[in-house]
Amino acid sequence: MERMEEGMIEIDLRDYLRIIKKRAWIIAAITLIAVITSAVISFYFLTPIYSTGATLMVIRQGGQEQAADVDYSDLMANRQLVKTFGEIVKSRTVAQRVVDHLSLDMTPGALLKHIQVNYREQTEIVQISVENSDPKLARDIANSFANGVVERVHEIMGVDVLRIIDLAVVPQSPIKPRPQLNIIIAGFLGLMVSVGIVFLMEYFDNTIKTPNDVERYLELPVIGLIPKFEMDEEKGNKSENKAADKIKQNVAL
Repeated sequence: MERMEEGMIEIDLRDYLRIIKKRAWIIAAITLIAVITSAVISFYFLTPIYSTGATLMVIRQGGQEQAADVDYSDLMANRQLVKTFGEIVKSRTVAQRVVDHLSLDMTPGALLKHIQVNYREQTEIVQISVENSDPKLARDIANSFANGVVERVHEIMGVDVLRIIDLAVVPQSPIKPRPQLNIIIAGFLGLMVSVGIVFLMEYFDNTIKTPNDVERYLELPVIGLIPKFEMDEEKGNKSENKAADKIKQNVAL
């Protein structure tokens, strides 16, 4: 039984390979079209988006951020303040100041959609990330947000507990789109779709083309075959001319 099952598996695999080989040009064409389309869209139609960011740090009150005897309770309190300051970054007041400072043609709400605030776990670090199609504008927005939140925190708390440790720089390469990744994904999807189409075409194709198809689908033995000969055009014309001459001679007689 195991040998029979192995034989059936081998036959199925051969059938699959035969189907793929028979319509390999369809698979190649669809995959190529998907790759070319993805490349054209990625390089010519999608707007590059750049990302940059500024980094801030919560420090001990009184300016003792480098003191050796850091109290654990103060450290935990600073870490709790990180999320509070992160919410201040996303406040409408800070966003309005950035809009006014850079003379941006957008509302504070629209600007905040381009801002992300990230927290490093178990640290007092706050990162402000900005995405924009203009790399220089992305840098300016990030730095303006960093300065704005420091000023806002000082206004609210009356002390300097937030410092900028890294200003944003102009990004050199976009984070999206990623043409290489898009092309790879498009090629894989095109390959999968084309293989599915090929098998679907084979499923609906119920015509008999080979002796094997007769034995497989009709379960009838093949008694004989009629070979197909290809005749050269010149030889075929000569044969037709000779046949026509003989007919004329017979008619004349």
